[in-house]
Amino acid sequence: MGCPKDFSIKGGMGAALLRQPEKIQEILATLVQNVKIPVTCKIRILDSLEETLNLCKMIQNCGVSALAVHGRRKEERSHQNNHDDYIRAISKELKIPVIANGGSNDIKCYEDILSFKKRTNAAAIMIARAAQWNCSVFRRQGSLPLESVIKSYLKYVVDYDSLVGNAKYCVQSMLRDLQDSDVGKALLDCQTLESLCQIWSLDAYYRLKQEEFKCRLGKSGLYQPSRGIKLSEEPIYKRLKIVDGNEDSMKLAPVVFHRGEVKKAETLLPKSILYMWTQRKGLQQPLYQTKSIEKLFYSIVTVEGKIYGSSVGSKSKRYAEQAAAQVCIDALDLAPVKSGS
Repeated sequence: MGCPKDFSIKGGMGAALLRQPEKIQEILATLVQNVKIPVTCKIRILDSLEETLNLCKMIQNCGVSALAVHGRRKEERSHQNNHDDYIRAISKELKIPVIANGGSNDIKCYEDILSFKKRTNAAAIMIARAAQWNCSVFRRQGSLPLESVIKSYLKYVVDYDSLVGNAKYCVQSMLRDLQDSDVGKALLDCQTLESLCQIWSLDAYYRLKQEEFKCRLGKSGLYQPSRGIKLSEEPIYKRLKIVDGNEDSMKLAPVVFHRGEVKKAETLLPKSILYMWTQRKGLQQPLYQTKSIEKLFYSIVTVEGKIYGSSVGSKSKRYAEQAAAQVCIDALDLAPVKSGS
């Protein structure tokens, strides 16, 4: 109940609920009575301390286990001072733990976190923006230089072949007021992960990792993780309930489909290659079945009565089907087909 954004307020959500104590009480009481895990909630402060204390006491009486308090009113924004005195008063009055929030402007290192906790007398601290700016604020020995943090982050980005858009956004959040500097402008101009790494002299590291990835590519340029999952260790397909027949006829391999790698190799997509092969052989066209499990997609493809699939989940149904097709292509030892052939 702390989001002050227009979309939340207009939809009756977030901070809009602060003026609807009956609805707050109904929501929290229902949750506490019907779930088996601790229920917590988060609020912003109201216009006066008295109003805020009354709201907090009502929330406590609903049976919640803890209350997070952002020390700004609905109309106040992050550049304005956080009302630490309100949080301190709430911490004194309530019997449940109070979690202080809103102090990022004053947090540059671990000692500042402790100071915020002491000023508010809170049981715990909730941090968002300060952690985005420099995640080493949690380091007890002191925060690390920003350049060091950015380099460490970019190495993770390269290691996991992350998207350049996501990486740019995170680094921009770290740079803050340095976005108008030469480094910030260079970052904005980046279109590839390699050019982003080059700003921090990590382009050689990027190329090294890309070479390692290529050593694990399938025939159509699909990345195959080095830590594969054997069928006997992979219960996920037993949960799919889409396999008819003998599981021994299933071929699984840890393949992830990357559209960019196929473009680089200038080959047809795995599904196209497999379809063309079945047409030439006069076989029934491949049959795909897909299920979504825990926000990932898993596909199998049936060709000539045999089942093929990737043991690694994909971010979309289309990518999952392409990965399954690639497993089949590798198992049948089919050659890649160049685009335009």
